[in-house]
Amino acid sequence: MSRPLKFGHRGAKGYVAENTVESILKAIELGVDGIEIDVHKCKSGELVVFHDFTVDRITNGTGEISSFTLKELKGLMVLDHYQIPTLIEVLDAIDRKCILNIELKGKGTASKTVGLIENYIEKHNWNYNDFIVSSFKNEEIGAVFSINKKIPLGVLIESNFDKAIVFAKSINAVAIHPDYTMLTKENVEEAQAEGFNINTWTVNTPQAIKRMKSYNVNAIISDFPDRL
Repeated sequence: MSRPLKFGHRGAKGYVAENTVESILKAIELGVDGIEIDVHKCKSGELVVFHDFTVDRITNGTGEISSFTLKELKGLMVLDHYQIPTLIEVLDAIDRKCILNIELKGKGTASKTVGLIENYIEKHNWNYNDFIVSSFKNEEIGAVFSINKKIPLGVLIESNFDKAIVFAKSINAVAIHPDYTMLTKENVEEAQAEGFNINTWTVNTPQAIKRMKSYNVNAIISDFPDRL
């Protein structure tokens, strides 16, 4: 099997503040095949790229991200130096240089994400295979499938591999995205035999990276993509 694809986790989280344009550009500089980001819908309706449900951990603000307008979010500082970007800003920064894995983190993110994907395919020369949309939220990823069945889907899991495979089949997902600590060579082979890619996260140590490569996973998502 060919080497696994290298994905930067939230950009290049190990080097630059997560989910910022600067982190994404760093991941591209490090030669990634793909970048994984997270999206929420803010109070004014735009999709913003941010992991947590509150802004407290990495900004100078406090409160739920869904309670801020985009203008208010742009007034916050991420780790004193960076801004929270919109999904549009991230798409423009990547400019088809690699695959974009959009994780639907917040509620009600499916339809707007589909709309932007369709817009970038129609007007900016992106292709469906430039994207993968993943989520732990079955209702969000199921909504993407119901709106546009051409968008590649990934099912995120932290447990219960068998249940994930059943759900993945129901939405014609192309991949299962498991926490690497739940993987064995056997369950990787089982899922791949069912037709799914295994894109695993968040793999940072040399020992874990070596083990995932020995399992022949399809992609490894890491805070340090240059280690892959």
